[in-house]
Amino acid sequence: MDEERALYIVRAGEAGAIERVLRDYSDKHRATFKFESTDEDKRKKLCEGIFKVLLKDIPTTCQVSCLEVLRILSRDKKVLVPVTTKENMQILLRLAKLNESDDSLEKVSEFPVIVESLKCLCNIVFNSQMAQQLSLELNLAAKLCNLLRKCKDRKFINDIKCFDLRLLFVLSLLHTDIRSQLRYELQGLPLLTQILESAFSIKWTDEYESAIDHNGPPLSPQETDCAIEALKALFNVTVDSWKVHKESESHQFRVMAAVLRHCLLIVGPTEDKTEELHSNAVNLLSNVPVSCLDVLICPLTHEETAQEATTLDELPSDKTAEKETVLKSNTMVYNGMNMEAIHVLLNFMEKRIDKGSSYREGLTPVLSLLTECSRAHRNIRKFLKDQVLPPLRDVTNRPEVGSTVRNKLVRLMTHVDLGVKQIAAEFLFVLCKERVDSLLKYTGYGNAAGLLAARGLLAGGRGDNWYSEDEDTDTEEYKNAKPNINLITGHLEEPMPNPIDEMTEEQKEYEAMKLVNMLDKLSRRADVKDLHQDGG
Repeated sequence: MDEERALYIVRAGEAGAIERVLRDYSDKHRATFKFESTDEDKRKKLCEGIFKVLLKDIPTTCQVSCLEVLRILSRDKKVLVPVTTKENMQILLRLAKLNESDDSLEKVSEFPVIVESLKCLCNIVFNSQMAQQLSLELNLAAKLCNLLRKCKDRKFINDIKCFDLRLLFVLSLLHTDIRSQLRYELQGLPLLTQILESAFSIKWTDEYESAIDHNGPPLSPQETDCAIEALKALFNVTVDSWKVHKESESHQFRVMAAVLRHCLLIVGPTEDKTEELHSNAVNLLSNVPVSCLDVLICPLTHEETAQEATTLDELPSDKTAEKETVLKSNTMVYNGMNMEAIHVLLNFMEKRIDKGSSYREGLTPVLSLLTECSRAHRNIRKFLKDQVLPPLRDVTNRPEVGSTVRNKLVRLMTHVDLGVKQIAAEFLFVLCKERVDSLLKYTGYGNAAGLLAARGLLAGGRGDNWYSEDEDTDTEEYKNAKPNINLITGHLEEPMPNPIDEMTEEQKEYEAMKLVNMLDKLSRRADVKDLHQDGG
């Protein structure tokens, strides 16, 4: 009934009546995602009628109402088949200011039309294969990049940027050819990186270092959404970027990694939004060539160095000797390097472990990232080793029992998901410089058996990668307990009592004679067996 009334007004009514009836339809069906098949033909005709109205010279408010209803109807894939034509796509491109002839975005009154048009295109392209083909024919990716350049440094059009980026993400997700076009022809990597810089309001203090204000306000919801869409689009653009052969590409990836470091050190408007932002940053960092990830850490500034020296001077001398890591003014420091971003990644990983579900999608990306960073960059590995596998003191409990990061990771080494337990074991193995004896010290043989068997290291040894020479980090407590540690379980076991100690001399003599008789019987049986064999 709603479609029939709306269709009648759209076909015969004037702009004001059309706007009112479509606004009512939109308000009623705003949360509708499943449609009755009986009204399918009416919805198709309503879509066609709306496109005809959009060709006319109608007020902006009427255009917005038309596009809102079109966006709702475009959730139904069957409705899109007859209305997805080149002409209709061009109508939406024109309204979204995606034509090359549109030079600027000066009329604020047009912004709602642009946003609604982009929303419609997102739905239509995602749900229609015909629209996906037409997107290639109409060179939609290039038009979207052109629109991004128009609003790159504009603070008040985040919604336009957000849905432009979302449409870029959808296109690059569905078409591998568009990924290549974005990467090389359209210079999508620097363009999208600049969008992130703008969203984060980054101020550079060095080539790959940005100023971080820990006391600054969180990102606004609009800035956060825009950044998340840019991160997702960049992920598709860089999905095959493990090997970099050009110096210019290396520079671009380093700049992007520095922007992502900044991203990890800021927060969104809510805890959930911050986690979503950091999750997408982790996914994108996984695409960055490992040689470019050194920018995640950076030398301390003169001010930070002075603060660290003051802090160490205030500590007792024995504590200064024991710890290289200090926490001062929210800055994690190790060996003269700022490790804040790595510490955020470590905390992010632990939160994902604590969730206890969706490990493959939520946990393995950050574990893989930390593993590769540790394998390639010595300072990162040493910092993570200090945080995850500190020198052992109390070995009374099994390695998998407890609430430390080490305990949680050791538990994952026997997880039912093969991929999860492999990457957890690999991470700990790399932190141990791929030395079997060092890994067993922290995990026990039983937990590490799967990894060692897969690598052919059950008999001991070390992995294929080269690391610096080991330093003796065993504590006195561990050295004293080591002779009584069960190598299988990895924890200290009390010596078993000797049953002979509690026997009287008569009991000992009785047990000894019993043993002599048993040995004598075994010997006689062996002699009889030999005689039978000789006779045969």
